[in-house]
Amino acid sequence: MSIAVLGAGAFGTALAISLAREGQSITLWARDPNHAKTMKSARMNTARLPNARFPETLEITSHMDVIKAHSTLLLAVPMQQLARFADEHKDRLSDKTLVACCKGIDLETGLGPTQVLKSAFPNTNNAILTGPSFAHDIALGLPTALTLACEDRALGTKLQGDLTTANLRLYRSTDVVGAELGGALKNIIAIACGATIGAGLGESARAALITRGFAEMQRMAQAVSAHPETLAGLSGFGDLALTCASEGSRNFRFGLALGRSEPFDQSITVEGAATAIATLKRAGILGIDMPITAAVVAMIDGTLTLQQAMDSLLARPLKEETC
Repeated sequence: MSIAVLGAGAFGTALAISLAREGQSITLWARDPNHAKTMKSARMNTARLPNARFPETLEITSHMDVIKAHSTLLLAVPMQQLARFADEHKDRLSDKTLVACCKGIDLETGLGPTQVLKSAFPNTNNAILTGPSFAHDIALGLPTALTLACEDRALGTKLQGDLTTANLRLYRSTDVVGAELGGALKNIIAIACGATIGAGLGESARAALITRGFAEMQRMAQAVSAHPETLAGLSGFGDLALTCASEGSRNFRFGLALGRSEPFDQSITVEGAATAIATLKRAGILGIDMPITAAVVAMIDGTLTLQQAMDSLLARPLKEETC
């Protein structure tokens, strides 16, 4: 199997490095020719992963036609750009095995990554790679475990073998919807947790938000027929635990800035912001109560301050603890 990673941000670069360390030839595609040129020269992604040198078997390009030689493509483009990317390169992607490596819900369509790909390529095999993973850890060869979700069991088994590396252990699932959902919704809760810590509300408040946020994730999962065990696994609870507890998470850092009333670097992709808006809209259609998601959306659009959002959560009717 020949593999190319499309998208030279931090996560795409890290995946390419990890795969190339196995000795196989891997191609990393960057949209910006200048970015590709700089990486070729420096043999590292100096902008995103300055401490991780590229293996000799990692090739860099900005020419999309190069992917014709590769059968499996890992799409590490931002979620809100995925639909447009698929449309722009429909002819080049239509006969490939596509593995989505982004997390979130498309703001315009309400679809997850593999659903976007299925809409663009109805006859193309696709999967999603998701779970608790920071790009800098992967790039440095530190260990983690991820979920590879694919409806086609045979293809999922093959991809599991092809994409597992010395530091990436992949667990297989056929619950694509659940894997997508966990990776998307945990970013919303991470923003809430970041805001809580940024405002100095304490670790106990963060623990409560993680727990009740997980309950929101489970309610949405149940409504869309995802498997509860998927949300309790790496792509759900595992990723939630990582993202809500570390400043290595962009969504958590965004929440910190909200809690501290500080500006946030607009060049940094924060998938949870758009995902929160899309999720709240979907929850309304499905009749699902998601108060933490609603509070995050209100803080992002300025409808509520953090204190007002917290007050609204604490003032909710008392109830028995059930999911």
